[in-house]
Amino acid sequence: MTIRDTPWPDGTPCWVDLMVPDPRMAMDFYGALLAWDFADQGDAYGNYLLCSVDGRQVAGIGGIPPDQQGMPAAWTTYLATSDVDKAAAAITESGGQIMMPAMDVGAMGRMAIATDPTGAVFGLWQAGEHHGVELANTVSALTWNECITRDVERAKTFYGEVFGYEFDDMSGGGFTYLTLKVGGNVVGGLGELNAEAPADVPAHWSAYFQVADTDAAVARAQELGGSLVRPAQDSPFGRLATVTDNQGAHLVLIAVPDTA
Repeated sequence: MTIRDTPWPDGTPCWVDLMVPDPRMAMDFYGALLAWDFADQGDAYGNYLLCSVDGRQVAGIGGIPPDQQGMPAAWTTYLATSDVDKAAAAITESGGQIMMPAMDVGAMGRMAIATDPTGAVFGLWQAGEHHGVELANTVSALTWNECITRDVERAKTFYGEVFGYEFDDMSGGGFTYLTLKVGGNVVGGLGELNAEAPADVPAHWSAYFQVADTDAAVARAQELGGSLVRPAQDSPFGRLATVTDNQGAHLVLIAVPDTA
């Protein structure tokens, strides 16, 4: 279990949020699946919901604006930065694109949304009063983030230039996978979207949420209106499966060995 009440180191995946057409449907799904509590931040913040477990924030949920209702529901991973504007400039210089320019979110912090040169969308978060995830690596909380792309080498160059990551190569057996390290600590992953993936699957960042029992959680997700994308399978890091929620957003559920 990780508990944190200070800003995360630059480059660390520090927050995730879900944008959906109907936040109420999302509350029904995640409240039942992950036992989250919700706090509406009011009109000033677009009724953004802060999701918590045992009083500690684990994620956010927002509604897709009316003029963007064609946008699919999706989870976004935010990477910590001490200077959003500087990071945004570095993203552009390294071949990425800024989709949403840097903006203040009241006293909470400062953010931007970007894509890397291979097309994966991610956010930037500069902490103010809101530092990011306060609870991680335990049941019902975020436990891993990874970028999956068809051009690992291009993405590696980009993220190394922008965030200064070090990389450990874990590739083998027909797959390519690198871990991302900040200050010697592993903070996320970078992997290859292999040829078996449908052509319309874009490069993307994935969010993993820890559960006590992967198979039971998958069954519960389906009962709640979600769907199975990738059946549960064992890995050296735990038993995991990919599902969608009741509005089509993808997420990974994983039971790690010490809580399975």
